[in-house]
Amino acid sequence: MHVVVVGCGRVGSGLAATLEAQGHSIAVIDRRPEAFRRLPEDFKGHKVLGVGFDRSRLQEAGIDQAGALAAVTNGDNSNIVVARVAREAFQIERVVARIYDQRRAAIYERLGIPTVATVQWAIERTLRRILPDTGGVEWIDPSAKICLVERPVPEGWAGSPMLDLEMPGTARLAGLTRLGMSLIPTPGLVAQEGDVVWVTVAGDSIDTFDRHLSAGPEGGHH
Repeated sequence: MHVVVVGCGRVGSGLAATLEAQGHSIAVIDRRPEAFRRLPEDFKGHKVLGVGFDRSRLQEAGIDQAGALAAVTNGDNSNIVVARVAREAFQIERVVARIYDQRRAAIYERLGIPTVATVQWAIERTLRRILPDTGGVEWIDPSAKICLVERPVPEGWAGSPMLDLEMPGTARLAGLTRLGMSLIPTPGLVAQEGDVVWVTVAGDSIDTFDRHLSAGPEGGHH
């Protein structure tokens, strides 16, 4: 798939590199030539100098053949304008805009424009919008305070109470898939090898939860 990334800052350059590594063709637009230095030395995508809401620059970036666009500059207004131009003028279905103001992000979400609100989770959430089959963080709220993640249960947890996977104030079990069946965890449920769990996690604590999961019941936080 061809993807247009508008903005070559930390998020844009990281997103472009990740998408290219996954085999997609990429075009990056930025108004500052020095911004392209953030891209990997072996980046093979197209670099377009200019503003992202300029239709001629978007066309130079291949918007007519694009399957997705991410507007991730450091300006809320620019990102929204770019997202609307891509959606309305070029009929790009997969469009996402980065918004710094969380209140505005919530408004645009309600208007049907997917948004991302922080550097830390922007790349993963944008990837989820552009590539729905990508793993990792499954959902994140506009303020980036709460995430939903899917994780296989390590063998070391087999035989332990399923709810022991939780971390008070940090992670709560939302659901479980076992042998192709989905369940709502109950207090008496015991973990089995092959289980996959859905967990709501504080946005800044995913690494903490992953360490807890890897440590097993003996090394977990109880």
